[in-house]
Amino acid sequence: MVERLGNSQIKRVLNKIAARIIQARDELNSMDSACGDGDFGTSMWISFGNAQKQLETLPNTDTGSMMLTYGQAILSSAGGAAGPVFGSFFIEAGKGVKGKDELDVEDFARMFSASLEKIQRQGGAKVGDKTVVDALDPAVNALKEAVKNKTELPQSLRNAATAAMTGCESTKGIIARHGKAKYLGEQSIGYVDPGAYVMMIIFETFAKSLDL
Repeated sequence: MVERLGNSQIKRVLNKIAARIIQARDELNSMDSACGDGDFGTSMWISFGNAQKQLETLPNTDTGSMMLTYGQAILSSAGGAAGPVFGSFFIEAGKGVKGKDELDVEDFARMFSASLEKIQRQGGAKVGDKTVVDALDPAVNALKEAVKNKTELPQSLRNAATAAMTGCESTKGIIARHGKAKYLGEQSIGYVDPGAYVMMIIFETFAKSLDL
């Protein structure tokens, strides 16, 4: 049983994450049009496209530095709140594992806990506010539980992905409390938060990483 992901695997995962989000541009724009400006998918398409290009030209390096570069590329090219959120997600994750060439369950729990804390400090969002936190928080909790129970890495990542998916779906029934959607009040009910959807994609891709 594989208990660690190495640099080459992480690089493939990051590339796949970018590819999936780029492909989801129109779907994300459609989600955003219900409660926002309808350009979230385009912003993600630009920022993750830039991250993918940076990844392709990046020389062999440790996993933490790779994630830092990936996050900085997103941060520098995404407009609105999306850049700070997803840029910080990968930057903080990278800081937590800088210098490492392999990641185990404890690494995943530690780095994504740091990502969650940073995002919450920046925007003040919490579970129930209809944001990325609704997908990220349960995923982090699943990873922490996996560490506690000594769950093997593949199952730990699947558990985190399932938790992120459940959290993402829960945003349909939540009134938005952040961004432009908050001005719609109850009209925001019935729609998935596009940021939470992107977070779900990220964790789903990591869960499938051992098959890449």
